[in-house]
Amino acid sequence: MKGVIYARYSSDNQREESIEGQIRECKAFAEKNDIEIVETYIDRALSAKTDNRPDFQRLIKDSAGRKFEILLVWKLDRFARNKFDSAHYKRVLKNNGVRVVSATEAISSGPEGILLESLLEGMAEYYSAELSVKVVRGLTENALKCKYNGGTLPIGYMIDSEQYFQIDPLTAPAIIEAFQHYANGASMQQITDELNLKGVRTKRGGKISINSVTRMLHNRKYIGEYKYRDVVQPGGIPAIIPQELFDRVQERMAANKKAPARHKAEDEYLLTTKLFCGKCQCFMVGESGTSHMGFVYRYYKCVSAKNHKGCDKKPIKKEWIEDVAIEQIKKIIFDDELIDALADMVMEAQGKENTTLPLLRKQYANTQKAIENMLNAIQQGIITVSTKERLESLEKQKSELSVQMIKEEMTKPTLSREQIVFWFHRFRKFDTKKLEHRRRLIDSFVNAIFVYDDRITFTFNYKDGTKTITFAELEESGLGSDINALAAPKQKNPNVLPIGEAFGFLVFLKNV
Repeated sequence: MKGVIYARYSSDNQREESIEGQIRECKAFAEKNDIEIVETYIDRALSAKTDNRPDFQRLIKDSAGRKFEILLVWKLDRFARNKFDSAHYKRVLKNNGVRVVSATEAISSGPEGILLESLLEGMAEYYSAELSVKVVRGLTENALKCKYNGGTLPIGYMIDSEQYFQIDPLTAPAIIEAFQHYANGASMQQITDELNLKGVRTKRGGKISINSVTRMLHNRKYIGEYKYRDVVQPGGIPAIIPQELFDRVQERMAANKKAPARHKAEDEYLLTTKLFCGKCQCFMVGESGTSHMGFVYRYYKCVSAKNHKGCDKKPIKKEWIEDVAIEQIKKIIFDDELIDALADMVMEAQGKENTTLPLLRKQYANTQKAIENMLNAIQQGIITVSTKERLESLEKQKSELSVQMIKEEMTKPTLSREQIVFWFHRFRKFDTKKLEHRRRLIDSFVNAIFVYDDRITFTFNYKDGTKTITFAELEESGLGSDINALAAPKQKNPNVLPIGEAFGFLVFLKNV
């Protein structure tokens, strides 16, 4: 894995050695866990209570380039002390494929913040969905009239002043030729080269790629079909390609279609940076291997054992350990008493964090009271130039405070206890067979998992959220304790099946 280091100290009283110590420990952690450090970001004498830190902002910007997967900090308070900033920027980094990892903490100092992050993400998702409903309503009206609704415009079309599709006389002929040549046997690469030689460009001005040609040859707009969500209207826009030619192209593309890629769920290791070897405390990272029979083995392996640095921890099956984690999470989300306790934790953390809003509300109330006192004085006949100026000043101050409170509420939304409990209950409806749902559950609740030879210790994202389970207990629960799962075994005798394959063959015979 590739990673970066972020180091910070908050006061001029702290020495430069503070930064050096942070970097030294982060580098030691990186070396131990086979993480290649590609950049170091440092902010000196800047507090983590604000996100106005130059190198921190440079780090966030650089993460969009997806050149690293891990952000290493000495402690999580180096990243942010404000839970809302932490939740926001962790989400930005997660969307850019980056995970924040502490080099010295097995569990974060404020684990409720991770639950709060998940809740804020859920609230953002809810408001986004609500806004989407309103937007879709207007776009559906456009669709019923076959008007352009935004998005990338297919090459060969242009939009008139009334937002209707019209054929572009400059590029449409090239589209017709592309369909004809592919139907007559030309390859995707040949068509791509032809379009680029003719000077045809994407709507963003880029060169045509094979992916662009693939999408083009599949696009039913070229036969005049207008589609937006559930609205489908044949003949809704001018056709460029005859139906017969389009059908021939689809038949050839279907015949040339490559075998589908392996399921992403099988290749994504959800416990990356959360799973640790109980013997040496190193990361356990995902690996896979294929046997001579074509069976794919996926497992997590200790980095130290992988690099032959002294640990003898055996690999563990990917699917098995992830299923065990999901089962432990389900016990949390279906425990009503624990959910109530977690909601209280989040409410407490939320109340401690947002100190600005209560202060603004107090100032607003004091200003309102002062205005009422001034109005009472005016009613009693006490009217002077100073009275009028003071009243105008108070009214202006009240208006400014109102705007500040609205901004604060928007940037740092306060969740009610009912909303928090609702989002916890929402997890109960997740389909644990779906990759996205499994990822959300693990990211929200699991902080770290330590695997030993006889037990597993789970550290969840809340205070006192540590639980140890022995393999004997797992055996009794039906999850089993077979954690050994080496890569594709090397077979000296080609007539001898690997144990896993032999077992699968026996099951097959039994079912027959």
